[in-house]
Amino acid sequence: MQERAPELGSALNFAGKVALVSGGGRGIGAGISKRFAEAGASVAVSYVRAEPAAQEVVEQIQAAGGQALAIRADVSRAEDVERLVSQTVERFGRLDVLVNNAGIYPLSPLLEMADREWEQVLAANLTGVHYCTQRAARAMIELAAGRDNGESCGSIINISSIEAASTAYAHSHYTAAKAGVEQYTRNAALELGGAGIRVNAVAPGLIDRPGLAQAWPDGVKRWQNRVPLARLGTPEDIADACLFLASPLARWITGVTLAVDGGVLAAPAF
Repeated sequence: MQERAPELGSALNFAGKVALVSGGGRGIGAGISKRFAEAGASVAVSYVRAEPAAQEVVEQIQAAGGQALAIRADVSRAEDVERLVSQTVERFGRLDVLVNNAGIYPLSPLLEMADREWEQVLAANLTGVHYCTQRAARAMIELAAGRDNGESCGSIINISSIEAASTAYAHSHYTAAKAGVEQYTRNAALELGGAGIRVNAVAPGLIDRPGLAQAWPDGVKRWQNRVPLARLGTPEDIADACLFLASPLARWITGVTLAVDGGVLAAPAF
């Protein structure tokens, strides 16, 4: 069925929609959670250990007149993900957008990496994407079956990294996981497209955060010297890309990875 082009004034209006953001309490995830709420969506914010940060995001959304809920869930545990999705639907009555943002990125040189370190990074960054995608897609399909207005089923956005297409010292586990996320995105788009679910990925470049310039001054300087748009990214840069991909403006876009990196992947190697 061909979808009608949306009116531009309503294209980024998510009123009546529900977004679930894994790892939504800090950094990029917090920016995504608040941006979807600003667009009118009710937002479920998942966290593992950072409960105060997640609750602060929820309070900020509520103070601005929005609806939000913080839910503790380890996305590398299937039972936690089942509960995360069910609690979101129980609270808000539907699920329209999933943003798979949760992940970890420790440094560990390849020859020194413990087996457990490898397993933890792949579990958090790749297995968690599968668990959340599968459970959320099932819920989206079931909920859409009860609607008769031709509304599209849902949108899933996976947060990858430009490291999926490049390299980084002491990050062999992380780069492998993110490359897996991008291939998983394409395959999920293939399999879920018939159900009306679009699946895309966003690959951030270096995103600014408090203390980054002090903790990694040489890396930040190298980035600023290389990136065409001459600055670090912000959580809002990534959030706006997610908002676009979840909106009807991206109604014929699925299976792609959108690099949001200030152009650094386009910079010459020498």
